[in-house]
Amino acid sequence: MKSDIILSGVGGQGILSIAAVIGRAAVDNNLYLKQAEVHGMSQRGGDVQSHLRLSDKPVASDLIPHGKGDLIISVEPMESLRYLPWLSSTGWLVTNSVPFINIPDYPPIEDILKEIRKIKNHRIIDADTIAREAGSSRSGNMVILGAASPFIGLPFSSLENSVRKLFERKGEEIVETNLKALRAGRDAT
Repeated sequence: MKSDIILSGVGGQGILSIAAVIGRAAVDNNLYLKQAEVHGMSQRGGDVQSHLRLSDKPVASDLIPHGKGDLIISVEPMESLRYLPWLSSTGWLVTNSVPFINIPDYPPIEDILKEIRKIKNHRIIDADTIAREAGSSRSGNMVILGAASPFIGLPFSSLENSVRKLFERKGEEIVETNLKALRAGRDAT
């Protein structure tokens, strides 16, 4: 088993939580894990990305070579395009359809979605609406993770358990809201 994942988005959208959930689930499944540190200006709304590598064999490098990524998980559509050079020809791109407009010359969203649709293996979902329907506008990252879950290579129950562990200190209501968002994202795929 090998899964090389690029996580992308804008600071404050929950990239670190996605990485934590996947990482914990990987460890719980006795997999090797390497993560490149998250890059970007997360506190200023800047772009944020991270490489996450999972395998049943030791992983030598924490960086994914160009053209070798199995999956891009993006909570912001324009940011997903930034990392296309890392995606393999058989890789998947899963992204939110709702932009986080943090620059004055943000391209028209339909142009961005048109480019994403050129990728053979893609899923575009409105994670913001699904998150609100699941009970929290702040859980869009869990919706995107749920939508990407079929392409990660981990049992969905492991991701659910990891969400429970990550959010348990915040109380049962937060845990359940995030689990509901995770499941809604999976169902949207």
